[in-house]
Amino acid sequence: MSVERIQQHFRDSAAVKLEALETLSMPIAAAIDTMFAALANGNRILACGNGGSAADAQHFAAELIGRFERERPGLPAVALSTDTSVLTAIANDYSFEQIYSKQVWALGQPGDVLLAISTSGNSANVIAAIEAAHEREMIVVALSGKGGGRMQEVLSDTDIHVCVPSDRTARIQEVHLLTIHCLCDGIDAMLLGEDRD
Repeated sequence: MSVERIQQHFRDSAAVKLEALETLSMPIAAAIDTMFAALANGNRILACGNGGSAADAQHFAAELIGRFERERPGLPAVALSTDTSVLTAIANDYSFEQIYSKQVWALGQPGDVLLAISTSGNSANVIAAIEAAHEREMIVVALSGKGGGRMQEVLSDTDIHVCVPSDRTARIQEVHLLTIHCLCDGIDAMLLGEDRD
């Protein structure tokens, strides 16, 4: 394996993150404010995605329920990709496209937030979850890339779209992970103060 090839991955990742710094800081800050307000009002955050984005949804929920970098009480978050019995029942009895929307309908309440993650912005089941969230009077924080895909067509004016300025899946996912860490840190800063232990 070429060391240069590996180093190029690091350079490419850093370049996309630096480009995203300017365009994504404001929507990420708005997402933090929205999520904190929901949590402070006794609401919760539901998260969904497919593949690597499902792993990101689970990562986010784990950081809220457990802790991020500082000790605090657990915060209510649910990764909708984790219950295999629910997922397979819905996919088998209805369709794979409904695996998240059915859960949003069952678990979502007005004032909750849906963290919808799709690298391409075209995941049909994530788009269906966004539509269900709107029907449940939830706010959506959407993470995407590749121009936002069809996801941007279903987002409302009150939703927040964090669209990574890249067409490469790996680079988009790397910025999504950084965004998730920013969300967790921002929520903690609003809850516990800016100072870190």
